[in-house]
Amino acid sequence: MIAAARALLALALLAVFYALVAAMVLLWAAFLAAALWTAGAPGVQTPPMSVITACAAFAPIVFGMVWAVIRTARPAAAREDAVTVTRRGAPELWDTVEELALDIGTRPPGHIRLTAEANASVTEDAPLLGLAPGRRVLYLGLPLLAGLSRAELRAVLAHELGHFSRRHSRFGVVAHRGAAGLVAARQAIQDAAAANDLVRLYAGGPLLLLNLYTYVFRWLTRPVRRRQELEADREAARVAGPGAVADALRSTTALDAAWQEFLAEFLAPMRRATGRIPDDPFRAFAHMVEAPELREPLAALRARAVERPADPDDAHPALATRLERLARLPAPEPGTAPLSLDPFSLDPLALRPRYAVALGRVMLPGPDAGTRVPWRDWLTELAEHRATRILPPLAEAVREVEETEGMGRKKVNPEPEPEPGKEPVPGSVTAPATEPDALTVQRVLRLLDSGRRMPLARALNSRLPHGERMFHGERTEHDPLGPLAEALAVLIGAQLVAKGTAYWAMNWTGPSILVPPDGIAPETIRTWADTAVRLPGQTRQLGLHLAALGVDERAPLPSTDPAGGTADGPAPAGKARQISITPGITGPARRRIKAVGGLALTVLLLMTGLSLALWANSDDPSYPRVPVTRWTDRYQPGGGTGTEPAPFPTYQQPTFPARPTIPTFQLPPRSVPTIRIEPVIPRPAP
Repeated sequence: MIAAARALLALALLAVFYALVAAMVLLWAAFLAAALWTAGAPGVQTPPMSVITACAAFAPIVFGMVWAVIRTARPAAAREDAVTVTRRGAPELWDTVEELALDIGTRPPGHIRLTAEANASVTEDAPLLGLAPGRRVLYLGLPLLAGLSRAELRAVLAHELGHFSRRHSRFGVVAHRGAAGLVAARQAIQDAAAANDLVRLYAGGPLLLLNLYTYVFRWLTRPVRRRQELEADREAARVAGPGAVADALRSTTALDAAWQEFLAEFLAPMRRATGRIPDDPFRAFAHMVEAPELREPLAALRARAVERPADPDDAHPALATRLERLARLPAPEPGTAPLSLDPFSLDPLALRPRYAVALGRVMLPGPDAGTRVPWRDWLTELAEHRATRILPPLAEAVREVEETEGMGRKKVNPEPEPEPGKEPVPGSVTAPATEPDALTVQRVLRLLDSGRRMPLARALNSRLPHGERMFHGERTEHDPLGPLAEALAVLIGAQLVAKGTAYWAMNWTGPSILVPPDGIAPETIRTWADTAVRLPGQTRQLGLHLAALGVDERAPLPSTDPAGGTADGPAPAGKARQISITPGITGPARRRIKAVGGLALTVLLLMTGLSLALWANSDDPSYPRVPVTRWTDRYQPGGGTGTEPAPFPTYQQPTFPARPTIPTFQLPPRSVPTIRIEPVIPRPAP
């Protein structure tokens, strides 16, 4: 009952999501109409540019959400990173899938497509949100075919087909469509925000609401979808057996980790260093999985897979829970053994090589992927590259110590010039001339004889990557001479391989192993090099051993890099590979950036033009005022009616009321007494 309630609530949320998308479209259109109406209203000083800018920024967001809903509501297109397998190309695989579908009681898929993932899945492109039956497609990863046994592969196929058994309702398809729609809408908003700065300013609010809605939807649908995974396990156990299903679950987890390790540690470094890729990377991966040195690591991965908890965003329960449920199921009866135990059943690699080659081209497309070589030759080059990658640091260390110690470098045994009057003897053999900067065994032995082993070891250790500063499990801090002895042994082995008397064997858990000439143990050359490095005065003994093997100490190491480089350094400037660590913009990303920018710019320009046109044609507002008779260019006396112009108005000088007369006031005359001063003035003496 609880599961049914969750299912109904999830369906309601999905319907509400579609309604919200429709409401967002209507609201966006209403804002557009309001902006245009406001621009044409009388009395508007300026067009509403803020609303127009917001509408232009929300246009890619609204379009992305609508496209996400349409894409999830209708049958999805076929994946571009997959290759379709025909019945003629893999008859045993098709027969096994159809037989399993018949045993489970469901309709078989109409198409089988191979992918480059260590996973398998079944999709049904059903219309009407999955409420009607549609086309079924089985996606099967080639790494699974390379690493699973027959019983395990049959269990994986039965589990995937069990999702479409009669016990499953259509809720799984609806929940998948709803989750896919929410994820696609969120991804559309994120892509639009990353492609355009204007959209980024307005994408925060819709993205936050969509993330919250996605979390609630997953919280409701996750228990139902995990219950369906357990039901698919029961269907697979009924057909293939509980033990086979449990082994398949463990092996699939381990193969996924091994496949990622193969891509990151072997395929990608080889591609960057040499530009060489295998034409069939899945056959190379199968060779790695079948290697004896990887049996214990893969077994450890299978054992640790149970400890990994379930991903909160994953519809699959924890592996421990699934194994516990499988252990409760009854074992199959002795008379009903799974068909996978038949020795003539499906071979996991019973596919035509053209499918793997075609999928390899899909996985690594374009001319920039690198030069494609046969996968066996690529494994040989990989072994040689992993073995000799210590030689360039050794060459740099030798050059540095020679320059520091003042030991001049010159050509060894240059060709003597003929004496005057003498011709060179026909057929005479002279020692090959050694270039000054070429790495040779003699240059290393000369530094060891002169007591420079410790400076040479320190210079080499400083140039090694941190993960390679190991020698038989010991750190270079504890054994500084170990990497130098290893490098000298590799240098001797490279000379033997160049002569054709030895070869490198691939080791997937460490450096490649040198297979020396017949009669010599693989550890013998390493022991010679270790003795010459650690014990003074042993270089002469090493020289005698090399002479017995036909190795010339003065011969430079030939180029072993297909890209044109040597052990002393990279290739010349004209042949050096230009490698950039900055990821370039892919074609779909470039098209998405152009589409988002073009949509926002189109809406912005169109709305701005319409708004300016409406604003320019809008009338000024009318206010009540005293009517004024307008002047005309013509005047005919006596007019004013009919078609004659009105006469000019007559203006007279305004009259003002008489102002009252201001009364005048006069002050009475002031009487000033007369003062005589003559008596006061003294008279002059006679």
